[in-house]
Amino acid sequence: MTFKLNVLALAIFGQTACSQAPSTKAKTQALFDGKTIAGWHTYLKPTAEPAWEVVDGALQLNPKAPGQGDLVTDGEYENYELNLEWKISPEGNSGIIFGVHEDPAFAATYETGIEMQVLDNKGAEDNKKATHLAGSLYDMQAPAKDVAKPAGEWNRVKLRKDNGHLTFFLNNTKIVDVQMGSPAWDALLANSKFKTWKNFGAYPKGHIALQDHGHEVAFRAITITQL
Repeated sequence: MTFKLNVLALAIFGQTACSQAPSTKAKTQALFDGKTIAGWHTYLKPTAEPAWEVVDGALQLNPKAPGQGDLVTDGEYENYELNLEWKISPEGNSGIIFGVHEDPAFAATYETGIEMQVLDNKGAEDNKKATHLAGSLYDMQAPAKDVAKPAGEWNRVKLRKDNGHLTFFLNNTKIVDVQMGSPAWDALLANSKFKTWKNFGAYPKGHIALQDHGHEVAFRAITITQL
């Protein structure tokens, strides 16, 4: 009888311990509801400027409207997987900038943030260097393969940042894979325009920005899974 009671007690204890153990399952949340600009603001501004608007379920930049500037998340993130879709206008240029430290000491998001390039590879002026093509780790690492769709078509992004390990996917193809702070990263940085920028990539946790580069661009289906 005593043996059976001990077994039962152990079973109950095990079930209780399991039920109280913290869940390790990552949760995905929408960063854009498809209807409003809730959760976003223009860099260094309290709210989103009117140049960014919701059009057909997408966040879209109107380069002719007043109130320009990069759009940034209200929240800050460190380890995550970001998923979204983007569409660029002919000759257009934009970017997804992450690890952004929002501070008046920095006039632009790219002074601290790292960029995944958004570009019309065929018609944009900034298409002369491989490290500037769509999907590149901007000015540092070229995409392993050019899989960007033409201007006017939607491109799917998966951007993963896990303890400084950056992995970029464009249209279901892995195109960038590098560890921040590694010898490979240091070599890329030393050969980029950011080599003397003391605050570039310096903040593990930061905002995510959608760049205003003066061209019409749209983003949709924006979700984040914190790791």
